Amino acid sequence: MKICLPVEKDEGLESAVFGHFGSAPAFLIVDLDTRESKTVINQNAVHAHGACSPIAALGGQQVDAILTGGIGGGALAKLNAAGIEAYQAINGTVKDNIEAFGKQALPRFVPGHTCGRHGGCAH
Repeated sequence: MKICLPVEKDEGLESAVFGHFGSAPAFLIVDLDTRESKTVINQNAVHAHGACSPIAALGGQQVDAILTGGIGGGALAKLNAAGIEAYQAINGTVKDNIEAFGKQALPRFVPGHTCGRHGGCAH
């Protein structure tokens, strides 16, 4: 299983998870089976409110889940339509969140419990 976490800079599993999916500078994609990771620059970081294209942001990388501090409703709907679930990350590192995800301790984002605007997440 491959998961994606937004990060400000790549420090491997010690990277801090960025607070909002759409405006993250980069993503760390982690293969949970091998623990290998890959950094992908956010190809859609600059966009109008509500115009996030999460699939384009990932630069064609295939992932099974997103772990993020916050995400907009439009981005969530687009990810869900592509079969990708989003989960609310905890404050901490990629490693902390992988462990919490493995314990099923991260809540899944659902419509209505998402960010309302850039810089103003309602989570």
